[in-house]
Amino acid sequence: MIARLVLCLLLLASPLRADDGVLRLAVYTVEMDRTGPGLLLRDLKRGDPEADAVARVIAHADPDVILLLRFDYDADGLALGAFADLLSSHGVDYKHHFALHPNAGRMTDFDLDGDGRLRGPGDAQGYGLFAGQNGMAILSKLPIDTAAMRDFSDFLWRDLPGAVLPTYPDGTPFPSAAAQSAQRLSSIGHWNVPVILPDGGRLHLLAWHATPPVFDGPEDRNGLRNRDEIRFWQVYLDGGLGPAPPAAPFVVLGNANNDPKRGDGLDAAITGLLRHPALLDPRPVSQLGAAGGVPEATVAWDVPDAPPMMRVDYLLPSAVLDVQGAGIVWSAPGPDTETPSEPDTGTGSRHGLVWVDIVLPPPARRILDPPQGSG
Repeated sequence: MIARLVLCLLLLASPLRADDGVLRLAVYTVEMDRTGPGLLLRDLKRGDPEADAVARVIAHADPDVILLLRFDYDADGLALGAFADLLSSHGVDYKHHFALHPNAGRMTDFDLDGDGRLRGPGDAQGYGLFAGQNGMAILSKLPIDTAAMRDFSDFLWRDLPGAVLPTYPDGTPFPSAAAQSAQRLSSIGHWNVPVILPDGGRLHLLAWHATPPVFDGPEDRNGLRNRDEIRFWQVYLDGGLGPAPPAAPFVVLGNANNDPKRGDGLDAAITGLLRHPALLDPRPVSQLGAAGGVPEATVAWDVPDAPPMMRVDYLLPSAVLDVQGAGIVWSAPGPDTETPSEPDTGTGSRHGLVWVDIVLPPPARRILDPPQGSG
């Protein structure tokens, strides 16, 4: 009875911080990608109800640093700036923005998906209808050390130690040896982005978004790539890529598109990442997930033949960090209540915002701006 009461309290607890000695990190698959360049900026300027729903979730969680996934990239950062303005109108301000051109939509001259045609969306380094679709972005209240940033997005899949690339039944490379010689590992990107803590230290954000392990053929191209996109961080943290891994503290965060217990993905990689000795798994849960029988779920699919709820979004701090709390926010409070409502069908994202609170060292604790709003 007591255990059940404690669980209920954890599920219903507000995600807002109680003091200024805690840094809140978040990852959120916002599903704000569009079908053509410039359309996201157009929608944000017009006033988009789905973008507004996403912004209200972020404002309610009020993270200090957040990784946005499925957010279209443009070279001038106009869409990201417009979204930051929308967040500001909801009472949460992010002065520091970061984004890089994703591999999604980055066209090649190879038939990468093996459909016998060239220059289709599957022939880009990551599936995309246009260059910049389905990107990643970081919004931060803390400065970003762009000079020390490392972008691994051009790393070739075949160069990952232990990589397993797809083949035809006779063992020849799928779709061709030439295609595999050009195929990057990252479908979107792999980044190491340091944010500058108030005491001058660095917290490294190891960010990525893996391809879904489905939508392919018997060669299991997407399943194998998904597994190796996840394994990249294990190899990196173990020092197996040549470049020295980041000194702690760091956090691995992103969308693995893989659940260790459910779905069609090759789950050994995500299981291995969750058990990596350099990382902690806070195992955030939510009331919505518990109601669906999967307390740790971060997405509620509406896709036929797919598990309705899965854990695919992750935020894994380094083991040296002290985790104060973690949770998943699916929607913001309604206008007449302080209690978050269930997600509205057709608005916002099917994913929940995953947040983790880490305790900063005493020097940083004294300087960090206090959280916005009440808590």
